[in-house]
Parts: sequence; structure tokens; C-alpha cells
Amino acid sequence: MKKNVLKLGLPKGSLQESTFKMFRKAGFNVSLSSERSYFPSMDDPEIEAVLLRAQEMSRYVQDGALDCGITGNDWIMENRSDVVRVTDLVYAKQSLSKIRWVVAVPAASGITSIKQLNNKRIATELVNATKEYFRKHKVNVDVEFSWGATEVKVNSGLVDAIVDLTETGSSLRANKLIELDTICESTTQFIANKSAYRDGFKRMKMDQIALLLKGAIAAERMVGVKMNVRKKDLGAVVALLPALKEPTVSSLSSTGWFAVETVIEEKVVRTLIPELKKHGAEGIIEYPLNKVIY
Repeated sequence: MKKNVLKLGLPKGSLQESTFKMFRKAGFNVSLSSERSYFPSMDDPEIEAVLLRAQEMSRYVQDGALDCGITGNDWIMENRSDVVRVTDLVYAKQSLSKIRWVVAVPAASGITSIKQLNNKRIATELVNATKEYFRKHKVNVDVEFSWGATEVKVNSGLVDAIVDLTETGSSLRANKLIELDTICESTTQFIANKSAYRDGFKRMKMDQIALLLKGAIAAERMVGVKMNVRKKDLGAVVALLPALKEPTVSSLSSTGWFAVETVIEEKVVRTLIPELKKHGAEGIIEYPLNKVIY
């Protein structure tokens, strides 16, 4: 009897490192035997993983060659793929964060509106979405596929404008380009084949992966904090603490002392800890988290 196996596509390229990191934090040991390998090993015998370009992932998931995979919403739109979107995977510290596809032109071109691109040539990797955008705005353009180095093409005069992805806009500014408009925003998605998602085992496995990945991503912006507090200071200290629910308070063996523990956003720690100390907290410890499950 054939064992139950989930065929999982992982993105090769810019999303690879951050995806592997999140899987490890989620509890899945994933690794490659060599840089040229396309078949990551995982310590879960019920998962068979393969590396594919994010641009292709949704096509293979839709066709059923893969049960599920991780890709960007932009490539789902570009391929017009009919798949189940299991969950968003938005991770602000690395390349699982939100990105934008923008229309950009040289700053020196004098072009300030997309209407001025009528009858111009546009280079992009996101061809279908770009064509749809300009059709919607009733601007006639010649859209050509770009294999890469898109900024070079517009700066050397090979094309009049580009549609390229950006997170902060710094790369565009470095290449002396300005944004005219945003075509679409995209986040990383965990997607599934429709038939596979109706299968009891496969859906259970996908939902498990999604839950653990979301927990690992949530933990990236959170830390645990614990401290010791005298009874007389307890009310003031607890009042300072934001928490998912309420901080955990337990009695210590020393009479009149309590241990207080909570989970908070990392960004508030630098201002919170001095206030906790000022209000009587002692032995304050901050520690990282692997997963936060809401």
C-alpha cells in the first residue's frame, strides 16, 4: 500500500533562504545536499519537497504535479492559476514581506504620467498583469518579456519604461528611476491544488504546515519577558505590560515575591524594560521565541 505523502513545492531563488528559515523555526528540518540540488531533504517522511522558481509554482500546483507550494500572489495572478490560497505568509524582516510591482521611468525622461507612455515600449517579467493594467487605463503599449537586468534596459534606451518589483524603492532610486504608479501589491502565499485540498490526509498536513509557519512568522516580531516583582510593586508592573491575553503571575518560594512572564512585541522592549525596572521589577530576562500560535 502506498504511503501518504504530500508533494510540496518550495521556491528557489530570492524566497529560498527566508522560506527555509521559517520552516526550520516551524519545526521542520529542511536542507540541501548541495547548492545544485533541487530536492530538499526534510525530517518528515510524509513530505516530499522540490525546489522550483516561484514564477512557475502556481502552474504546477494547479495541474496537480504538486499538492501545494509557496509562491507570490503576483505569480498566481500572472499565470491566472486556479488554486486554493491556504494562507498568507507575510514576514517583514526578510523577503517574505509585501512587495509592489511599479511602473518606472528614468528621472530625466520628463515622463510624469502613464498616459505619456502611449505607444511606448515596456519591459517586465510580469507580462500578463502589465498588459491588463495598461488595457484598464486605455494606454496602448508594447509589453515585452524581460529575463532580468530590467533597470539597465530602460537606462540604456532599449525600452521607454519598466514594470519591476520593489520593497522600499531604494534600487529604483539608485538607478535614477522614478515610480509612476503601482500595478499590484503581492505577498507570499501558501497555495494548494483543489483536489489535493479535498483529500483528508493532505488537507490535514497542509493545515498543520500553515499553522506552524504562521506561528513561526508571528514569533519573529515577538519576545518573551520574565521578571521577579515584590508584592507591593505587582500592580504597577502588570499595568505596564502588554500581552497576548494577560501576563502570567505566579508566587515564588520567597514570601512576598512573584514571577511575572509575558509575550510582547520586540519593538517595545527598549522602552519597556527601563520602565519595568523603575517600577520595581528585578531579574528581568528577555528571550527569543520560535512560535507564537494565536
